[in-house]
Order: sequence, then structure tokens, then C-alpha cells
Amino acid sequence: MAKRSAPEVNAGSMADIAFLLLIFFLVTTTIEKDKGLLRSLPPIDDSEVEPPIIKQKNLFTVLINRHNQLLVEDEEMQLKDLRQAAIEFLDNGGSTNAAGESCTYCKGKRDESSSDHPDKAIISMKHDRETTYEKYMDVQNELVAAYNTLREREAQRLFNRSFKSMLEEKEKNQFKKDEKLNEQIETVKKLFPLKLSEAEPDKN
Repeated sequence: MAKRSAPEVNAGSMADIAFLLLIFFLVTTTIEKDKGLLRSLPPIDDSEVEPPIIKQKNLFTVLINRHNQLLVEDEEMQLKDLRQAAIEFLDNGGSTNAAGESCTYCKGKRDESSSDHPDKAIISMKHDRETTYEKYMDVQNELVAAYNTLREREAQRLFNRSFKSMLEEKEKNQFKKDEKLNEQIETVKKLFPLKLSEAEPDKN
């Protein structure tokens, strides 16, 4: 008895269905954004220049230990208090030097044991290898927010507008140079330059 031949299946429509499903998943799938910090690395400097001497009072030390505890100037601090502590350090303006080094726009306590001038104030951040990335990000955000708060204040004082809006306008018109806007942004940045130093994590 002759074998009956198997009927052929038209697979042309299967390819169409698979293509439509692929498009459906590409359109409907939500891709989570990676968390990260926007930083511009400085250019490599091969010149042998001795690092400047930094006074201890111009250094604001922030440490995150392996237990995710925040230590500021060797004292434990809550994350919610970090921003204000950094603002008070940066805005202190403690120098009373008659040579023009005093900060005329600072509104801090002018404590002689704290930073002399925003241009000399450095925030040094250090973390342990076992510190969680979330805690590291939270501390970074609070420190950067301290700079942004002071820059907002100075932008309002000098130009009667928000520093954030200035940056947004620059980003929006990135292909159209606005020399006046760029100059205003740089003026505000120079009043409170971002000097955030990150030390190598502990190997222990």
C-alpha cells in the first residue's frame, strides 16, 4: 500500500505574524534608564607640577564606610543634613585677608575655622569598596545639590533668573551659540566652582 504524502504547510503567514509580534514588543517594552553621574573627566596632564598646599580648614571630608554610615569631618551625620552642611562650608567666606581674598558675596558665618573662600573650598569624598552604589549615588547627589543651590542664589542675584533655566536654554539651543548666556553661566560657575575630589576606596 502506497504511503500517503504529508500535506504541505504554508509558512509564509508565520513569518508575518512573527514580524508583527517583534514590532509589538519593541513598541510596548519599557527600557529602564541606567543610573549614573554625568561627569567630564579632566584631560591627562603629563607635566610634573607639585600639588598646591591645602589648608585643613579648606577641606570638607565626607566618608561612607562599609556599613553605609555617613561620616562628615569624622562625625556621623544623616543624609538629610549633608546638603546644608556642605552649603555652610562652601558659603562660609572666613578669610578676612585685606589682599582682596575675602568673599564679598558669601553669606555664611565667616567662621575662621572653616573655608576661606569658595574658590579654595574642596569637598573630599571617600567610600569603602563594600559601600552600596545607591548610598554612593545619594551622597553624590546631595553634594552636587549644595553647589546648585548656591549657584541658583547667585544667578537670581546677578541676572534675576534661575540658573537651572539658563542651563536648559543652553541645552535647548546647543547648535546656536549665545555668547551672552554662556558668559552668564560661566560667571555663576566661577563664584562657586565645583571642586569635588574623590579619593580611592579603601582596599581593606
